[in-house]
Amino acid sequence: MKAILCSQFCKPEDLTFEEFPEPVAERGQVVVAVKSAALNFYDILQIQGKYQGAPAFPFSPCGEVAGVVDSVGPGVTDLKVGDRVVASCYNGAREKVAVTASSVLKIPDNLDYDRAAGIPVVYGTALHALMDRGSSKPGESLAVLGAAGGTGLAACELGKLMGLRVIACASSEDKLAFTKAHGAELTLNYAKEDLKEGLRRLTDGKGVDIIFDPVGGKLAEASLRAIAWEGRFLVIGFAAGEIPKMPLNLPLLKSCDIRGVFWGVWAERNPVKNRANLRKLINWAAEGKLSSHVHATFPLAHTAEAMDVLASRKAMGKVILHP
Repeated sequence: MKAILCSQFCKPEDLTFEEFPEPVAERGQVVVAVKSAALNFYDILQIQGKYQGAPAFPFSPCGEVAGVVDSVGPGVTDLKVGDRVVASCYNGAREKVAVTASSVLKIPDNLDYDRAAGIPVVYGTALHALMDRGSSKPGESLAVLGAAGGTGLAACELGKLMGLRVIACASSEDKLAFTKAHGAELTLNYAKEDLKEGLRRLTDGKGVDIIFDPVGGKLAEASLRAIAWEGRFLVIGFAAGEIPKMPLNLPLLKSCDIRGVFWGVWAERNPVKNRANLRKLINWAAEGKLSSHVHATFPLAHTAEAMDVLASRKAMGKVILHP
């Protein structure tokens, strides 16, 4: 089978597209014939050795796939060959991938593979962040930084579903218009307006109840300075490339919380709750309540070009690979 391989830490253009042995379903596993594999920004960091962890070499990017069960290992009773499924995994940028059966969920016929592949990581992260870590309550305000990206868009859509007043923050008018079509009530262009002052203006001086930050960099402190009394600042990631150092007098003055959101480890520690979350997200997507919007698709051999779309901040929604 064909696979995109990272054999040493490298840039996207140095990834190789080559033959690789087909996986075998071991006990408790299934092999999925991949129809769609979703890229995330952390894939770019991971192949460069800049992420929290990485599989052993050689590995493939993509931590979420959708496809068809190709074979079933011993001990697996709730899945069969031919089932349409979605899974969170390692090494998704391959024609076939072996995954633990407990990480696989069936998908309905009216949910296409491209949209399904974009659900587990970004929507799983956003739902965990808002529901489990953010302690969100209907009527509260939610500021989403990088709102047109995959995780940001998921937060906008879920925020609206959960009854939050969503403020989408992004760097262009095109991106902001896109977010308004996907759940944002208010928008703020932080390329044109100071983020702190803009968030205060949009909340009539009260400040934002929940800040959802997958960007980091200089935007983090600016948004924290606009947080409400007893607000929650959710640390999602650092797409800007810089991990901010926050003045600790700010949480003191606002009696607010800075809460980390590491969905991957949480999902491993709470598999039953994570499956329930993902099942809820799959149903919402099938019902049309979540877009799981696909920005662009690329053949597997063009993974470097697909990563460039993410790295250059051009993507609005998900970037999908087709083996």
